[in-house]
Amino acid sequence: MKFVRFSLWTLFFFAAAARAQPSFTGPAPVPSVIQDAGERRAAYLSRVQEVIAWRAGLVKPGEPATFGMAEIAAKLLRREDTRACSARLIELLETPSGDMFWMFSVTCVSYLGRDQLTSAAKAAVREAWRTYFPLRGDTENHWVMYYTSLYLMAQLWPGEPGERWFNGKSSAENFAEARDYLIHWTGVTTTIGQGEYDCTHYIGEYSIPMLYLATWAADPGMRQRGRMMLDYLMADYAAETLNGIYIGSHARTDDITVREKWNGLASFFGWLMFGNCPPTAAYGGWGGYFAFVAGNYELPEVIYRIGTDRAGAYTHHERKRTRHRWRNSDVRNAPVYKTAYVTPDYAVGSDQGGLLQPIQQHSWDVTWAVPDPRGVHNTIYSVQAHYSTHELMMYFTEMPDHMPAAVTFQGKPSYNQEDKLLGGSPYEQIFQQDDALISLSDIPAGATFGHVNGFFSKDLVRLEEDPSGWIFTQGGRAYIAYRPLAPYEWRPLEKGGKRLYSPHRQNGTLIQAAAVGEFKSWSDFRAAIRALPLEITLQPTPRVIFTSLRGRKIECAYGSAPNVDGRAIDHAKEWKLFSGPYLNAEVGSGMLTLTHGRLKRVLDFNTLTITDSVVP
Repeated sequence: MKFVRFSLWTLFFFAAAARAQPSFTGPAPVPSVIQDAGERRAAYLSRVQEVIAWRAGLVKPGEPATFGMAEIAAKLLRREDTRACSARLIELLETPSGDMFWMFSVTCVSYLGRDQLTSAAKAAVREAWRTYFPLRGDTENHWVMYYTSLYLMAQLWPGEPGERWFNGKSSAENFAEARDYLIHWTGVTTTIGQGEYDCTHYIGEYSIPMLYLATWAADPGMRQRGRMMLDYLMADYAAETLNGIYIGSHARTDDITVREKWNGLASFFGWLMFGNCPPTAAYGGWGGYFAFVAGNYELPEVIYRIGTDRAGAYTHHERKRTRHRWRNSDVRNAPVYKTAYVTPDYAVGSDQGGLLQPIQQHSWDVTWAVPDPRGVHNTIYSVQAHYSTHELMMYFTEMPDHMPAAVTFQGKPSYNQEDKLLGGSPYEQIFQQDDALISLSDIPAGATFGHVNGFFSKDLVRLEEDPSGWIFTQGGRAYIAYRPLAPYEWRPLEKGGKRLYSPHRQNGTLIQAAAVGEFKSWSDFRAAIRALPLEITLQPTPRVIFTSLRGRKIECAYGSAPNVDGRAIDHAKEWKLFSGPYLNAEVGSGMLTLTHGRLKRVLDFNTLTITDSVVP
């Protein structure tokens, strides 16, 4: 992989482009494929420079509040106002906060300013790392940021004793601990899958540390590990996007992004890497910390084409893992089985259901393509509304007494609400075959909620309830047939659209999607769906037998393995770490093969080697 330095010449070359309207307020890009490598690189660097110049331009003389850590980094990168940067840095370090987020922002500033910051500013940084005790956090993204920062700062200040560090450990001890964790994390991720997988926001909290390692680690092996993991993360993302928007199931998302699929930091990477969707407001906030060093990364062509150049529909499978389970489980990291069916007009994506993550799990949806996704709810899905202390105790180490209430005060306001549209349930079982999906719920008496919530977007083109029990909808150029398994009623949603509320404990949802171009008319689509063989049984437990538009006979019974065309599906045996036309990896292998057309790249984490080839 070609790794280049971001020179001053590059900054000045693209300065004119950066003075234009920010892309997050400008016209939406038209998805396209740039064939020429030089043109692709120039477009990428132009976007990088746009972010840097915008961030630096936020600084207003005489208004310190506009001059934060990110602005200091942008100014240092542009080699502007370096004395002011040092003075402001000293002020900010008087009251440090933010734990591992503080750590990686200060790490960025420290490395960018090695030859620019004043001696006093450098001394203030060093003193802050002695007196401020940043918490390591309790999630995977926290640990990756924490240990990457600790690794690089211990490298910057080698040979110092424990009394010079906030945790009482010497530089050598901190360096070794950080190195060991980072090697462990990459090993686990590339053999049994990531725990906080495919997050709409936290993709940045993994990508930024890996870019920093790839740029600043002195050890060639750690630099290579950072480069390869950045390729790994970008490839994983590219395969499950629709014009840059993350689709399907996510370990973590939030109450906004679960409806407005574009509105997450992931879309910043869609814009930056592929140029096929607008960036989120302020470039996703944390996106700046990637952009400051992004000139040192070049997206491999095979990944660029996976994200932008697709011949037609494809099915993609992934195997991930749950976060660490501390209680209420005999398995530390249970496997997560993901399916995505992606077409130019829409995508259907899912996991197998169950409590795979705490609080912010999103298990399935249909997402349709739109010309400009900003403010658009281009998705439809359902959830079995659930919350419990049992769930929280499984994944968190805090005591149970106050946890459900505490969660709602920590940025997860819908967690214990009956109208929630986000979260997993131990009583939901999901199976997807192509663009058909069956979700079954069998909710015991005494469970917190005993109903299913269906999200129906404000941006649906059509919505018709049919006497057959099907609800026919259209989003963009996607026809979507939605079949509630039990009676329901409609309830309004505050932010537009409506909620299908079905208060029955034996319940579920059946979905069949199709492209508008497959049918002569809306009437033909409805007739085709009504003609599909369908059997629904709710008692004693839900069961569906359905023949899809693709001619597959799907049988799902709650508590049993799904069956397709007479063959039982065994997720444990059939799901690889990745499988599909673009990404392939065996569980436990530590290797990922990327292919697109004749292009092939193999990432071998066992030997830390990258092999590129062109298939004859």
